[in-house]
Amino acid sequence: MVNTNPIKEIKGLGFHWETLDPFLFCAFHHDHFPPGNENLGPHQAFLEGRFLGNDFAKRDGFRMYHGQQVPGFPGHPHAGFETITLVEKGYVDHSDSLGAKGRFGFGDVQWMTAGRGVLHSEMFPLVNQQEDNPLLLFQIWLNLPKRSKRVEPHFKMYWNELIPVEEILSDHNKKTTVKIIAGKLCKTQALPPTPDSFAAADKNHVNVWRISMEEGAQFQLPKNNVATNRSLYFFEGGEIEINGKKVESGHQIILDSQMETTLLCTSNNAEFLYLEALPINETVVQRGPFVASSAQEMNEFIQEYQTTEYGGWPFEVYENVHPADAGRFAQHADGKIEYPSS
Repeated sequence: MVNTNPIKEIKGLGFHWETLDPFLFCAFHHDHFPPGNENLGPHQAFLEGRFLGNDFAKRDGFRMYHGQQVPGFPGHPHAGFETITLVEKGYVDHSDSLGAKGRFGFGDVQWMTAGRGVLHSEMFPLVNQQEDNPLLLFQIWLNLPKRSKRVEPHFKMYWNELIPVEEILSDHNKKTTVKIIAGKLCKTQALPPTPDSFAAADKNHVNVWRISMEEGAQFQLPKNNVATNRSLYFFEGGEIEINGKKVESGHQIILDSQMETTLLCTSNNAEFLYLEALPINETVVQRGPFVASSAQEMNEFIQEYQTTEYGGWPFEVYENVHPADAGRFAQHADGKIEYPSS
């Protein structure tokens, strides 16, 4: 009997989503932040009783994470891998040890190849003082092969207005929308990633998509001619069918990339994150924000950070945020400033 079921495994989704090589993990942040104060953080009443500096218990609808005054992740190191940060609601204020900084959100993506090492912060500024500040973001950690572990750090902005989108209509004009952050679908190619990214080579088959399906829509995932690792994260909606098998939201679905796979949204709309890539198949030694290929390399990464701090922190505070009215922008290490319109 011929197997027509592409589903390899189904897992429940937690705070950090499990991933397959070459992806290391995916963080899903969904917080309903209150109106902000003059420092772009919550008012003091919202901070009482929290374990500030390590606040991961969702209280009053949000977490402060490692922030003391502003929610987010103050200056911390990364080395040996890449981060892909998609912000669908709210803002992220970026600052780093190269002197670069920026604010992005509402559909923007930041792609950062840490390579040999960078110190950066990711704060969630509450720019609205009269209304709530909801935040919804995904941060995907993508490994680098050993040969690329020590490339120069680099970040690139994908402004929402420029990210390619494919719209597929099925019966009764029910629509599937695919935002292509990496890879390609049909004849639509993603924007180029950073120069030394694992995704820069087409042979690695890196696909990162945000898929939205209307109730009644049907979508065919393209079959691959090589055995990639493929995961579909069904994080919001009612129920779907995959080749006739029902799956409820709140699950990671690991799929066989070499089999025909048809998604049918059967109740409510459905929201997905889709990750696919050829595995690197190398040893992974991870210690917090450092990802090496051996214990010796890990020791070298940590020693370099302790010795150099990747050039040191060029801002007054590690919880660096930009003015409330700064808008979306990116200032690179060479001083060049870009805006979504440019």
